[in-house]
Amino acid sequence: MIVKVFIKRKVSKNIEPEIQSLLAKLRNKAIEQPGYISGETLKSVDIPGETMVISTWLSLDHWNKWFTNPDRIEMQALIDKKVEEPTKYSVFHYS
Repeated sequence: MIVKVFIKRKVSKNIEPEIQSLLAKLRNKAIEQPGYISGETLKSVDIPGETMVISTWLSLDHWNKWFTNPDRIEMQALIDKKVEEPTKYSVFHYS
């Protein structure tokens, strides 16, 4: 069953270019993962610095394998050191 993963981050303006670079590297690694379908990054029009990544996976199992991948965990740790609030994940499936 296809799942969509919503990943919300709050980024201060002064480190936004650095975070965008890390997110691009993270997406490039995700693209190589089995089960990855697509991804997009959105910026809030109402909340400065808030970003939402929407990632689509062939199954929850594929997402979970990526979520626990050591490369992803390492890159996410770098991102988490720089964001203002903890990264929030929500996973949804079609009903």
